Amino acid sequence: MQQVDTLTSYRLVYSLGKHPYLGYLIEPHIVHLNQNGSYSLSYKRVFSNTVDEFANALDDVDYELIRLCDEIEQTQVIKRFHKKAVRPADYFSKIFNDKLFDHIRPKIENRLLKILNNIGDKPLFLMSKDGYPAEQELRIAEKSTSILFHFRRNENETRYFPTLKYDGHRMEFMFKNADVIVNQQAWLLLENVLYHFDEELEGKKLTPFLNKRYISIPRNTEKKYFETFVTTLIEKHHVYAEGLDIINYREQAVPQLRIVYSPDQEAQLQLFFQYGEYCFPAGAQHPVTVRYVFDKENQSHKFFRIKRSLQWEENKANTLEDFGLEKADALFGSYHPKSTLSGLRPSSIEWVNDHISELTDAGFHIVQTDSDKKFLIGKTSISIEVSEKNDWFDISAIVRFGDYEIPFINLRQHILNKIQEFELPNGEIAIIPQEWFSQYEHLFQFSSQKEGIRLSRAHIGLVHDISEHTQVTLQRKLNKLGEFDEINDVDTPVGFKGSLRPYQKAGYNWFHFLGEYRFGGLLADDMGLGKTVQTLALLQHQKEQLTGTDQPKTSLLIVPTSLIFNWQKEAEKFTPKLRVLLHTGTYRSKDNFAFSHFDLIITTYGVARIDEELLSGFYFNYVILDESQNIKNPRSKSYSAIKHIKGKNKLALSGTPVENSVADIWSQMSFVNPGLLGNYTYFQKEFVHSIEKKKDEEKARRLQAIIKPFVLRRTKSQVATELPPKSEQIFYCSMTDEQSEYYETVKSEYRNALLDGAFSGKASQIALLQGLTKLRQLANHPLMIDSQYTDGSGKFEAAIETMQSILKEGNKVLIFSQFVRHLQIFREYFDKNKIKYAYLDGSTTDRNTAVKDFKENEQTKVFLISIKAGGVGLNLTEADYVFILDPWWNPAVEQQAIDRSHRIGQTKNVFIYKFIAKDTIEEKILALQGMKKSLASSLITTEEGFVKSLSKEDISELFS
Repeated sequence: MQQVDTLTSYRLVYSLGKHPYLGYLIEPHIVHLNQNGSYSLSYKRVFSNTVDEFANALDDVDYELIRLCDEIEQTQVIKRFHKKAVRPADYFSKIFNDKLFDHIRPKIENRLLKILNNIGDKPLFLMSKDGYPAEQELRIAEKSTSILFHFRRNENETRYFPTLKYDGHRMEFMFKNADVIVNQQAWLLLENVLYHFDEELEGKKLTPFLNKRYISIPRNTEKKYFETFVTTLIEKHHVYAEGLDIINYREQAVPQLRIVYSPDQEAQLQLFFQYGEYCFPAGAQHPVTVRYVFDKENQSHKFFRIKRSLQWEENKANTLEDFGLEKADALFGSYHPKSTLSGLRPSSIEWVNDHISELTDAGFHIVQTDSDKKFLIGKTSISIEVSEKNDWFDISAIVRFGDYEIPFINLRQHILNKIQEFELPNGEIAIIPQEWFSQYEHLFQFSSQKEGIRLSRAHIGLVHDISEHTQVTLQRKLNKLGEFDEINDVDTPVGFKGSLRPYQKAGYNWFHFLGEYRFGGLLADDMGLGKTVQTLALLQHQKEQLTGTDQPKTSLLIVPTSLIFNWQKEAEKFTPKLRVLLHTGTYRSKDNFAFSHFDLIITTYGVARIDEELLSGFYFNYVILDESQNIKNPRSKSYSAIKHIKGKNKLALSGTPVENSVADIWSQMSFVNPGLLGNYTYFQKEFVHSIEKKKDEEKARRLQAIIKPFVLRRTKSQVATELPPKSEQIFYCSMTDEQSEYYETVKSEYRNALLDGAFSGKASQIALLQGLTKLRQLANHPLMIDSQYTDGSGKFEAAIETMQSILKEGNKVLIFSQFVRHLQIFREYFDKNKIKYAYLDGSTTDRNTAVKDFKENEQTKVFLISIKAGGVGLNLTEADYVFILDPWWNPAVEQQAIDRSHRIGQTKNVFIYKFIAKDTIEEKILALQGMKKSLASSLITTEEGFVKSLSKEDISELFS
């Protein structure tokens, strides 16, 4: 070893050399550099305690590598494994032996592997025989090398050899002076390149072939060789065999779900995986197992290789969790069903029976362990046949527990008393699914038990409720109501001037189907999808079919006052031959005989109340209600008057049949199909109270199922695919400082007053609504409640700024608010700044002029509209921007406003901007809508009903 001058240039290098006793080691050396940058013959072996003088040539990785090299230097090795002091020459000549080598070498190799895995691109050399550290530069292969072991068996012998592949090419390594420098995780030195492998590989598996093409196994020793060495090799490595059979069980594995019974607790489910004859519990990390079998008769050798696919097993375990299981306690591989939303946890037996089809399709085998009590494992189902009589439906139901068929009526007491275990004739115990108790309880409660199961005609909805989750055979009327696709196609009337879109034609066919079976119906299509056109096509067809017959020909249409003009214009356009009488105004006819000279009588809800006696004295063909939510209150004079009007057929039209409460639907259904929902008292108790007070989603679902056969609803997203896209964006606006201070003051006043005695009486409810309304107005603009207010409004300024940029581009915009005073503030600004606009609220007497001005006047690019006056009956496709100035509790109301522009006939993209005042009740309204989405989207959909559903916690959050 030579000294290195630290004042001259030098470099740290790592040198791989072969120790005569310990095998390959790596040593760090500082080597002096010549003037041309090449390595000189001057070098110095360095250690952790001597390297600091060369610190400027080192980094943190070098210090760690030098530390590891220290630990495998021969002096340190001797100190570690030999307690007494001894010179290296004496140790290796007198003490060291093969046994010590086998013990020490793996420890050395642990350090070598760390060095090789971390050395990166640092200088690495092969040491010369005389100890020069920079003799031949070495390179570490960039990629891993793969190995495949071959066995070729013929009549005389079995030849065994490996092949190596690097970067996709076979690597020649035999007879190339290659050497294995690390055994326990092989590293191969070949032509100054160090190769590592992509799997755990002992170097000794390679060593025999460095100078040998193959190993020959004679036939007389092959059986013992196969049983030991080859079996182990197949367990750990990739093997290709000719003349030998290697059978993999990996793809033949079967997931096994065991039902384990215990006398003192509920049955448990345990997951196992069956690989041929081998079975492993889920999660156990067993190594690959190879079983060698010699078939004497055929003189064949077979290796059965059982390799567990842990990812596949994990996927199967995840499948069980997707189906509704979860791991039970700390038991490995043990599962039980997850709790339902109601907090109940199904039994393991019920869960298996309920998911038997999915489990079977997913490949699971169900195994039941020995037990004194045997449960039925099999599909549980029920099939129901409904036969229709004049005034009732007879129901014949069969329950199938596996191979057994049981009359459903035999389960009546079990269902009503919620007894889940039912003994079968063979002594096995069948488990009645928990959901049956809620699904079929009402079937037994409402049916007559004298002659099997019999439901009155008024409960047709209950049959449909059952058919939603049960195999039901329906006859004639019920079958067609449940399968809309089977409704017959009816030709469009000759006198109809226009064309019906496919979904409109389907609605037109549905009208005829209802009439054929004397059912009433509610067409609840989205705003803008053409409920008017579908209805006029029906009426024109009636005119053409009934001419020359004795059947009633005159139909009655009752509409809100604001839609009289719209219906008249649409009738003139699409059905010009339809004789229409507007039964309105002071001078309307007082003799109903005059009605018989017309095909269609159009009147208003107000006139219908006044002329109740006149209208109820005439028998109409169709009685049709547009915006039928107008009769939502069954105690109102409008409902009372309309119920007395006689007609062969009844239809209701409404985009929002449920506005304030679940109760809204009762009166409309009672109009089209009397008796469908029972009497009003029963309906309030069974559905309204349960849904609005108890938030019972199951009752809401059942109510929807009952009315479903008589309601046809299509949304624009379903049927009007030709509409251009619409995009919605929320603009969050910060309040001005004075506005914010004003808001916080009022909020504190109401919060303190309300929460101290929330829901203590009707006065508190009124105060709640007043407080919520006042805060919403302040979020818009304090001028709405305080005419002396002089500061600005963040929302107003944001809306004006956005509007101005839109107008500059030549676009038209609809601006909606539910507060007329809010619109007035915008009007005052527009008047002051000479911005031309159209205006519509409830006090507007000439709606047509306002609409015409916006639609036809290019200078009028802004339309201010109150939601109460403009939510229905307007077609404003000229606008491609819609401003929603304040959020409503009911998203459907916002949708109505948007539908004024985004409707059939629109050709441009529609942009909806919702302006929300930050840190106000408006943000809380959006959040509350999200929290109560399932309830709001089903039945409770507007402000009054939504506010009724608020809990004390909700109110506290609103005023927080």
